[in-house]
Amino acid sequence: MSNWSSGYVVDIAYTHGFYRELSPALQTLALVNKLIRAKPPDQPFTYCELACGQGVSTNLLAAANPQGKFYAIDFNPAHAAGARTLAAAAKNTNVQFFDDSFEEFLERRLPDFDCIGLHGTWSWISPENRAKITAFLRRKLKVGGVLYLSYNTLPGWAPVLPLRELMVRHAAGSREPIAKRIDGAIAFIDRLIAVNARFLTINPGVKDRFERMRGMSRNYLAHEFFNQDWNPLYFDQVAGELETAKLSWAASAHLLDHVNDINLTADQRKVLAEIGDPLQAETIRDFVTNQQFRRDLFVKGPLPLTSTEQAEAISEMRFALVVPGDAVPRSVTGLLGTAPLQAAIYDPVIAAMADGARSFAELLAVTAPKGVGHGPLWQALNILVGMGSATPCLAIEGEAARRRSTEAFNLAILNRARGSSDIQVLASPVTGSGLTVERIHQLFLLAAKQGRSDPALFAWEILGGQNQRLVKDGKTLMSAEENLAELAVRQARFAERTLPILVQLGIA
Repeated sequence: MSNWSSGYVVDIAYTHGFYRELSPALQTLALVNKLIRAKPPDQPFTYCELACGQGVSTNLLAAANPQGKFYAIDFNPAHAAGARTLAAAAKNTNVQFFDDSFEEFLERRLPDFDCIGLHGTWSWISPENRAKITAFLRRKLKVGGVLYLSYNTLPGWAPVLPLRELMVRHAAGSREPIAKRIDGAIAFIDRLIAVNARFLTINPGVKDRFERMRGMSRNYLAHEFFNQDWNPLYFDQVAGELETAKLSWAASAHLLDHVNDINLTADQRKVLAEIGDPLQAETIRDFVTNQQFRRDLFVKGPLPLTSTEQAEAISEMRFALVVPGDAVPRSVTGLLGTAPLQAAIYDPVIAAMADGARSFAELLAVTAPKGVGHGPLWQALNILVGMGSATPCLAIEGEAARRRSTEAFNLAILNRARGSSDIQVLASPVTGSGLTVERIHQLFLLAAKQGRSDPALFAWEILGGQNQRLVKDGKTLMSAEENLAELAVRQARFAERTLPILVQLGIA
């Protein structure tokens, strides 16, 4: 373990993920949904991500929001160097990356921030480092500013705490690379299962969790479970620590959390409604739902919206589908199970967005004559966004500038796809956020950029040259002919199904 790492895993890189809850447009939607005033995301803003990992989210958001100025840190210098390299390749001039600790970053000359984000950090650092973050928030988050914070939560993680402790203790007895130590810890738990260790036999949920862990990326497991500090907290403990920075809890950034009908029974809602303290009620809600992971928005000095102001803000919001209309699930899954989406409501809403982004006012004008009024339309849009089938968008004004910066970012990712599948997201000038695009689809897009008439052949030249093969129906395709044929099928499907969405979102 490096002496500068404070017990955090640094000898294996973190994953190259993008987390859409960090995007200002989605945060604005969640806040307005809860009658809280939010700065329009298409206006100039300052943004900071603490512990940004590989910097994919910050780089993408900087490209998709050139009206913002972005700053980010990750004290692992390999992460910071990789983030800077991506920024240079993407020609992002509005972002800076540092390998500072939280304390060192506070000593820099920095602007005050409209938005600060921490994904996957709070539960994995010491109380001392949490206090340093709180001090940073107290001094550097603007009045009215928004904090996004994701973290592991009790009581949901309580049964797994001993399992994690067993694995960490086993791994600590070896000096091998962390990936091998993780493999050894998993093998050790297998031995305990084989000899019927009672903790594992009488807690079947723990064994189920272990089985899911077995197939996970070792990079992910290293950073998720094997740091020195691993502290799932109750919601009110987190809220209490952030109160010292003058922050108030505002909303969940996961929009399906806002839909009580799919998560709580009527009796459960009644019990929670009788609790006068909102922080206590939210903590008890975590017991009712057995919450394991929270994605929360806190605000320094939240200002309420009147219902009239909320209606005005909603009217101007734009939304777009991120999947073909016929691919939108016709059911939504919550903690109570799966509930069907009413065709009379959702079919007109989905059809109204078939040709691209539309404002709420435009959607209402189309759907109201079909019986879908203001309230049902608003709930439908929140559920579609929460499901990942739709997304909030930025205003049309400024899209030309956003398109120039996202084109440069996306070209950098497409070129990277020639040799790697580590980044599978592209930036949209329409949404100000990102969309998952798998590597093979990235290669098809790169073929078009380079004027290649046969995208399947282009992709095969790259994959075959790296001795990589496709898998179809669980079988590895060995010959060039089989791979080319399968790539041709995938390219045709991509052109028919995926490409139109990418065009609508300004990605292709």
